[in-house]
This record gives sequence, structure tokens and C-alpha cells, in this order.
Amino acid sequence: MNLELGLPVMESFYTLQGEGFHSGKAAYFIRLGGCDVGCVWCDVKESWDAEAHPQFRVEDIVNGALEYPGRLAVITGGEPLMYDLNELTAELKQKGFQTNIETSGAHPLSGDWDWICFSPKKFKAPLEEFYAVANELKVIVYNSSDFDFAEIHAAKVNPDCKLFLQVEWDRRERMMPSIVEYVKANPQWRVSIQTHKYMNIP
Repeated sequence: MNLELGLPVMESFYTLQGEGFHSGKAAYFIRLGGCDVGCVWCDVKESWDAEAHPQFRVEDIVNGALEYPGRLAVITGGEPLMYDLNELTAELKQKGFQTNIETSGAHPLSGDWDWICFSPKKFKAPLEEFYAVANELKVIVYNSSDFDFAEIHAAKVNPDCKLFLQVEWDRRERMMPSIVEYVKANPQWRVSIQTHKYMNIP
């Protein structure tokens, strides 16, 4: 993809971080278009085709974030690390933002991050470099086999990495009781809930 004009942005918006360690904080989300991981249960499949989304200069992306009082910027996708994010994070930090990323780890790490939410997927294996740098491991639970998948990755992350299990939204009634019991039996894990969906906000 030709990125002469900038980065493909599906959407950007100011809201609350709804899940994971930073849940409940005001945050400016920058959702980049493009993903080659292909999770069958993805709730933003419209982000997959990078060509479907307009390209924006880094300066314009950051200026959009500056319109709001919060100084937490969350870069997500799609899979945001399909692109070199060094310039974007440098500009955000220069303007006083905390930089967080949500990634599957399937592409090389770029950018200067205050928080890396690493969410590996079965559909495309993550790169080894993410286990040492992840601040948060978030595993989506779709069925019972995902607990074993979670433990495989938890065994490889650094000791300071926070461990989260998050139910796939459409399976919440079926799988949440199992997640609750799993965390009770394995208290190194925490439950991540998509609170923004309960609050009906972006």
C-alpha cells in the first residue's frame, strides 16, 4: 500500500477506554485501517481493508487528538503495527500524550509506547519480541480451549505483565461463568469486560 499521504484511519474518536488495565479512563482512539490477522469473531471487520479508508498526515491525526482534554491516545485497528508508528508516537509524545497500543503482535514493533496491550490470536502467530515488552496480555475467550491458549502465552510474557481474560462479546452469556470460575482458581488472571458496550458508548 502506498502511504505517501499518511496513515489509513478508519475512525478516531474521544471516549472512555472500555477494557483492560486502563478501563474507565478518558482516551482518544485512533483506529487504523488494515488487518491481515482475520479473527472470525472480529467486531470491526470493516477495518480490515486499508484501501477503504482515507489517509491522514500524522500532523492532522495529532491535531484531532488535541481538540479534547484527555491526554491518553490509544492506537488500535485493524492491526496498527502493519505500519511504522515511530513518527505518530513521537508527535503524540511531543504534545504530551501517553501512548498506548492494542496489537496482536503479528507485525514488528515500531513506535514509542507507554503501554503495550498484547492480544495474541490463533489466526496469525505473534512475534517473539512482544513477550518481553508487553505490559498487558489480553486473551479473548471464545470457547474453553482458549484457556489453554491463554496459559501458553502467559508462560512467555515478562513477570510484570498484567494478565486479562476477556469474553468474546457474543459468547458472554455462555462463557462468562467459566471465565469467573477460571479466574477464581487462577488468581494471577483478571477479567476484562467490554464496559463501553454496556455503557453504549464508542
